[in-house]
Amino acid sequence: MTTTASGDFGRRLRDLRLRAGLSQERLAHRAGVSVRALTDMERGHTPGPQRRTVQALARALELDADEAGRLEADAASGRSRTRSDAASGRSRTRPDTAPATAPVAGLLSLPRDTGDFTARGAALATLEALADGADSAHPPVVVVAGAPGLGKTAFAVRAAHHLAPRFPDGRFSLDLRAMDTEPVRPEDALARLLAALGVAERSLPRELEDRAGLFRTLTANRRPLLVLDNATDEEQIRPLLPSSGLTIVTSRNSLTGLESVHRVDLPLLRREESVEFLTRVVGAERVAREAQAARDLAEACGHLPLALRITGQRLAARPQESLAKLAALLTREEHRLDLLRAGDLAVRAAFALSYRRLDPASRLLLRRCALATGPDVSPETAALLAGIPPRDARLRLEELCDHGLLLPDPTAERYRFHDLLRLFAAERTAVEDDPATREAAQDRTARWTLARATAAALHFDAEHHSAPAGDPDPATAPADRDQARAWLEAERDQWLAALHHAHTAGWHRQVLDAAEAMHWFSDLTQHWPQWVDVFRTAAASGRALGSTREEATHLNYLAWAHNVCAHQPHAALEAADAALTAARACGDPLQTGWALGYGAGALHRLGRMDETIARLRASADCHRDNPSLPGRLAELTTLNTLGDALCAHGRPGEALGIHRRSLGICREGIPGLAPQLLAVYQAVTSRHLGSDYAALGQWQEAEVALRRACEYFEDTDMSGWSGPAQLELGRVLRRLDRPAEARTTLTAALRTLTAHHHPRQTEAAAELDALGPAGECAESTGSTEEGSAPTRDRPSPPPSAR
Repeated sequence: MTTTASGDFGRRLRDLRLRAGLSQERLAHRAGVSVRALTDMERGHTPGPQRRTVQALARALELDADEAGRLEADAASGRSRTRSDAASGRSRTRPDTAPATAPVAGLLSLPRDTGDFTARGAALATLEALADGADSAHPPVVVVAGAPGLGKTAFAVRAAHHLAPRFPDGRFSLDLRAMDTEPVRPEDALARLLAALGVAERSLPRELEDRAGLFRTLTANRRPLLVLDNATDEEQIRPLLPSSGLTIVTSRNSLTGLESVHRVDLPLLRREESVEFLTRVVGAERVAREAQAARDLAEACGHLPLALRITGQRLAARPQESLAKLAALLTREEHRLDLLRAGDLAVRAAFALSYRRLDPASRLLLRRCALATGPDVSPETAALLAGIPPRDARLRLEELCDHGLLLPDPTAERYRFHDLLRLFAAERTAVEDDPATREAAQDRTARWTLARATAAALHFDAEHHSAPAGDPDPATAPADRDQARAWLEAERDQWLAALHHAHTAGWHRQVLDAAEAMHWFSDLTQHWPQWVDVFRTAAASGRALGSTREEATHLNYLAWAHNVCAHQPHAALEAADAALTAARACGDPLQTGWALGYGAGALHRLGRMDETIARLRASADCHRDNPSLPGRLAELTTLNTLGDALCAHGRPGEALGIHRRSLGICREGIPGLAPQLLAVYQAVTSRHLGSDYAALGQWQEAEVALRRACEYFEDTDMSGWSGPAQLELGRVLRRLDRPAEARTTLTAALRTLTAHHHPRQTEAAAELDALGPAGECAESTGSTEEGSAPTRDRPSPPPSAR
């Protein structure tokens, strides 16, 4: 080996590298140092690197102990000369021996604050408390992260100006340009920060860690306020954190790896805050003159500060333009992002900056999530739409949340867009994915979703006693009723969209199978108005297949949904009459009887009692001669409904006889009927009996029957049935002069009925009012008189009977 002069570390290092046949890039990679640092060492600009750096180079060069010792000796000699130069005033500045400096006026000064800044009072108070209670040993670092357009920079600037008097040793702001192709490197950021603190360029250390050390030394005995805006990641931020003062970091990324920081959340503005923001930008007089238009603009902007800023400045630049005109233009979603642009401010551009920094797979996933229906999306649906494994989808969805492009649900594994980000993602889908690809993704997702929905709904089919088959992924399928209900509720919008997609695509058998499975589940969720849509679509599929019997079946289900779920008796009567025509055309006595019964339910709600009773008697006659299990259930349901109608028509004695007949059928049992379904019928019959007894003034008997019904409905989570039963029980308790119990029961009834948007909630409220204030026993002055029938909800036959 060529020998080198003692202490000439750079020449020795270069000779050793060349002997090993390594390029600077290769050696730098092996040793874990930058190419620039290695170049400086070989040129003598860094004559005495630190010992750990020398050891890393020795390992990378595979030196023996003697060679490594000589290289370290040269480095030690260089370090010695550096200290000697420092003593004589010829040294570069070392990080632990800071030069006397003073901040340079004008360098990295805070940006201009805006006079129309609005809201964020709680977040500003948090920063104020941190500034006042700061511990010099642990200077606070505040991270303000979130979606593009939330106003993170504006908030940080406002906070810095507000807190400036507390920080006499300088207020600095540095844009780290995270969205640029090449964000600011930490060493370059430190060079600017040190320059702002008065360090001359010739005194700057070359190494990143040395610059960071010098920065910490210079800030150790000062109290600066530092805004690090638009940060890229934790690696960029860590070296820039000072030893004292307050640091505010803004980023579109969550920077979850940054240790010991305080996080400030900036939510979307509330509606009144959005209108106040527009008022400050546009002017109070214009907003007051068009107050509703201002609220509409706030909604169209999704309460996103950037969108509100653009909207306000556009209007400010056009003083003659009405707010209503712009609000009307923004209602058209396909043009909304085009309009949300003012000068160099644009919502679409802000989103595009974040989108471009994603890798291709994450961009694909974000686009495809916009194809999901409903307010949020599950990892399974996202994976299906993107055509990637669910595990990958989960990881990437979390990353999209970290980038501020999706919002995670606080309790469930679901994700949602901000409204404007959804529009942006849908635009990118239309531009980047060809129609055939999008259609294939939607087909794949619809088939899987509809198959799972069908299997999940079959958990509620009382005639099936084994685990449902047909789930597209048995390993993740709902295992019981609780899991099935949770999935059906969470994915309601998605499986309903899949049902429509299947009907449009001509998959009519799948539509009918799904709706047939769903009608059992619909008993438990009568408050869902979507059942009208489900059964209307299924009836259309039956018609498309030329299956008159299935068309009649689903028209009957549709009549039930109009009656019970949507409270639309006119539509229910129309559907029932159509079902009756179809059932008679195909000679199906079961569906004929149901159609008569559903028509009677609609007529009852329309107050046409004589017609109601006539149809119910015809329905009972139709079912009486049908010995099948469905026929017996239909007869039972029809008898209950007939008795209910008689009671409401002022004939409670006849009604009691009919309902006792129903109870007898329940007690005898029906061969082939699952016990749990028979129990439902018995509870329904008990409720009818309670109403009959109440109408006859037999209050004790009414209480016993109604309590039995309420207990069953509550125990089985049939809240759609329990509310009306609780209301009737509360009325009975009131007549029994037990006001405290009546109040408790009526309060529960009002809560249940209100939650289900049931029309009888006003009756429950009136009964509570009649009781008077709590603690008083009010005179019984309700509409229910001795011997008269209370106004009750009369449900049509439950679809599970069919």
